Amino acid sequence: MAEAFARAYGSDVLVPSSAGVYPAHIIAPDTVRAMAEKDLKLEGQFPKSIEQVDRPGYDWIIDMSGGGLEAETGEPVRRWDVPDPIVMDYEDHCRVRDQIEKLVMDLILELRTKRKRKLAIGW
Repeated sequence: MAEAFARAYGSDVLVPSSAGVYPAHIIAPDTVRAMAEKDLKLEGQFPKSIEQVDRPGYDWIIDMSGGGLEAETGEPVRRWDVPDPIVMDYEDHCRVRDQIEKLVMDLILELRTKRKRKLAIGW
């Protein structure tokens, strides 16, 4: 979800890539449905392991995993306290979606005062 929001709203200030410490095998149907309510399609996205992205190439890491991600080359790490909605009912899933949207929008507004950055986002 964070990657989709970042791509849709912040491509002028960041290049997002999403990966997880323990990625799912598929994007949850409730995630697809919840994002469709925001007119965002998740086509081309898929769950990736953190090992599948070029982490040293990122300027920042946003850790939504609860502390499982650490900087490898000194890039700043921000921790967002966001629950994993994978096992939640749809209403709670949408609450998490909205929380992620707000966090991403706040970050985009902050970054618009800085240069364009590559961003790793992980659960």
